[in-house]
Amino acid sequence: MNANSWQVLKRPLVLVLVYGASLALIGFSCGALAILGSEHVTASSIRTAVEADQATVRDFVTLYLAPEDVRAGVIRAERRVPLSAALRELARRHGFLELAILNPDGWTILGAQAGSQLVAPANNDLQGRPLGSSPTATIGPRTQPGGPRQVLTEHLPVLQEGQARLVFRIVRDADPIVADAATAWRDVVIVSGSSALVLTVLLHLIFRAANVRLARQDAHLAETRRRDPLTGLLNHGAVVADLTDLVESAQRSDESIGIALVDIDNFRLLNEVHGDPAGDVALMQVADALQRESWPWTALGRYGPDEFLAVAPASSARDLEAAMKRVRTQLEEVSLHFAGSARLPLSVSVGISFFPFHANAVTELISAATIALGEAKGSGGNETRVANAWTTDPASEQTTLGVLHGLVTAIDTKDRYTKSHSEDVACYALFLADRLGLDEELRSTLRVAGLLHDVGKIGISDEILRKPGKLTPHEYEIVKQHVALGDLIVRDLPDIDLVRAGVRHHHERWDGTGYLDGLAGEDIPLIARILAVGDAFSAMTTTRPYRKAIPVKEALARLVNAAGSQLDAKLVDAFVSGIENDPDAPTPGSDRSSSLLWTPVTRAA
Repeated sequence: MNANSWQVLKRPLVLVLVYGASLALIGFSCGALAILGSEHVTASSIRTAVEADQATVRDFVTLYLAPEDVRAGVIRAERRVPLSAALRELARRHGFLELAILNPDGWTILGAQAGSQLVAPANNDLQGRPLGSSPTATIGPRTQPGGPRQVLTEHLPVLQEGQARLVFRIVRDADPIVADAATAWRDVVIVSGSSALVLTVLLHLIFRAANVRLARQDAHLAETRRRDPLTGLLNHGAVVADLTDLVESAQRSDESIGIALVDIDNFRLLNEVHGDPAGDVALMQVADALQRESWPWTALGRYGPDEFLAVAPASSARDLEAAMKRVRTQLEEVSLHFAGSARLPLSVSVGISFFPFHANAVTELISAATIALGEAKGSGGNETRVANAWTTDPASEQTTLGVLHGLVTAIDTKDRYTKSHSEDVACYALFLADRLGLDEELRSTLRVAGLLHDVGKIGISDEILRKPGKLTPHEYEIVKQHVALGDLIVRDLPDIDLVRAGVRHHHERWDGTGYLDGLAGEDIPLIARILAVGDAFSAMTTTRPYRKAIPVKEALARLVNAAGSQLDAKLVDAFVSGIENDPDAPTPGSDRSSSLLWTPVTRAA
């Protein structure tokens, strides 16, 4: 899974976590509200009961107790009978389960129960414990004749001169208070639960909408990465990938596909004379003409700096030729005008090829169109040429060479450095093959693999491929995929198994830390190990967008340092020795155009 896929996957997971955390917070809040509401109602009910009972006690003290009774903290014998009757009546009238008068040390002086006879003074569980001068009230279970029940026990002091002289103990039924608290708890749960349910639904809708929005943004960003920022058409990598998928689908369904490679005439001269903005205007005009064409393009993209690739169902060659003629007719009505110049014409040259008539694979199809385009431009431009049919016999070396030349030309269209580098690597690989005494057939394969080892870079965006600075880790991960794309591109060429091994594995390392498959030592195919030496030497001795070339002597020293870790030590020894001692050894910067790289190899009988 690459970094972009992981980022896309993380977003829904984050939403789920946030959604779950929100629901947990809602549940916790609802529970806390219910508990706090219940406790608040209980405390409020107790406070109300205590305040009412305090008023009752004050009235009783005023009516029935003399100052000397309160001051002494005892009840005289002659006062006990009337006070007991008064207590009993008070307990009956207010529904107290128990009513007693205690001294400040917790000893019962006089007590009564509702509807009962006089209760003699008796010790209780508070005896000997100072009760204090502030009222207290607690709820707890108590065993009654009818079974255990919740009761409210109050201790209400009678103060005189700031000190507690007597304490009234009142025990009343707490079931109404508990019932009120339970009702309050239920009501809070219902209200908060309903609110939580509504909030949950709202959160669900909000998070779902956010997820949909993020999915759309991801899709938009993904599509943006597939688009050329200037024209809005598919970029190079996207249009090649779409063409690859279309060819694979056509292979399964026996359908035909036509492609048109469209190149703006004199584009480089236009840029040099009038600047990049003039070139951008020309690109936009051609892109607009292609988009306005009525032919049903299956894919349309910017293939190179001044090239476009159009893919369409190919019912006949005449239909695609006619479509391209209409595009060129549209452009005849366009004129470019810049400061200090007359009105300039805008024309294009077009190369057309068809699957499966001209080729059975993407690489061959693009190569055929590239060759046809070269013929159109060679005839003066503003022309449309259809590729000539060729044989796909694997034994045809000249045909394979034409395909290779077309592929490398396609690379050159995208990046001039990549083509020259590929020629250098092929040359160094052949030189090393001679040093190792390899047979002619393997030399021929090495030549092809060297020329095509970086063909996958046609799928890397220009911003990364030509970046004049160090790549970011994410950009480097993208560049690493060029070996896989190259393997995909060349897989249908004749006699290609060894070539594919070289293309896919030339960035593996002897110590196993390379890419993409992490092969090590002799598990790396010999062809890939040879290419790796030539690739490393060429990379160091060629000026790149992000650094200048280093001297040959220093490059050879670095090769020696990489022996046994990055590169096969035996191959490094053979290569370094050859470069240092062979008078005919290839040198960086040599012109390869006149070499045997593009000459078919005659195989031994």
